[in-house]
Amino acid sequence: MPTVTPEIARLFHSRPYGESVRFLRSQLPAPPDIALVLGSGLGDYAESLPRSIIIPSAGIPSYPKSTVPGHKGQIVFAELAGRNLIVFQGRMHLYECNDLSRVLFPIAVAAELGAGTLIVTNAAGGINRQFAPGDLMLITDQIDLTFQAPGIPGDRRGNRDLYDHELTEHASRLASARGLSVQRGVYAAVKGPSYETAAEVEMIHRLGGDAVGMSTVKEVAFASALGMRVLGISCITNKATGIGSSKLDHEEVTEVAGRVKINFADLLTDCISGMVMQFAFLQ
Repeated sequence: MPTVTPEIARLFHSRPYGESVRFLRSQLPAPPDIALVLGSGLGDYAESLPRSIIIPSAGIPSYPKSTVPGHKGQIVFAELAGRNLIVFQGRMHLYECNDLSRVLFPIAVAAELGAGTLIVTNAAGGINRQFAPGDLMLITDQIDLTFQAPGIPGDRRGNRDLYDHELTEHASRLASARGLSVQRGVYAAVKGPSYETAAEVEMIHRLGGDAVGMSTVKEVAFASALGMRVLGISCITNKATGIGSSKLDHEEVTEVAGRVKINFADLLTDCISGMVMQFAFLQ
């Protein structure tokens, strides 16, 4: 079970996340095995899960409240394929709060409750010219261009990848079995909230980025520091500035994410079910 070490816990001195943990533990029928963060336009998946318990974040002591459209601000507990999930419908972004402890709050809570695996999702702009709106991308690595907040203690343990290679390969095989064509690539994050300029997109391309968004990288680095295994999936909702010709807006992001939600839901369900069958670390 992941634990929040004293060194990492100091990041949360301004936010008593223990209050949230105690409250959520009182609502749980059992500790979660898997944590799932749903990005912009992808939150409907949580409501399709069986035997779910929905808790609005507004009712959780000390829990940060997201203000971005497409982020419902709910926590859902559910059971799937014999495993317990804690699902976060939406997230807090750095541009909303300038407070790393609030961005990382859900990951700390999930780890303290017992989740050993994190599945993180997001909506992203496509930089790789082979990508099209509606594609799903398995994240293989990340580039943090937020230039915000201090480093996270122990965010890389030796040579371990932030994104678990076994989980990524497993997700790829499951997608192929369903006939889904998924991309692979490097996710780059900027702080936002404004979209990237064409020059910034070209810079990210030259650095090796395949997609760009405004989330995920801090969460994944922190989860790795806690010893969690991470699977990342991006929904490519648009071509980034300078790659495509259309004007970018958040409504387009959520609309495209909504169009691919069936493929997205199928892949997520397969991944979670497959983890139960294949990986002993969930025991």
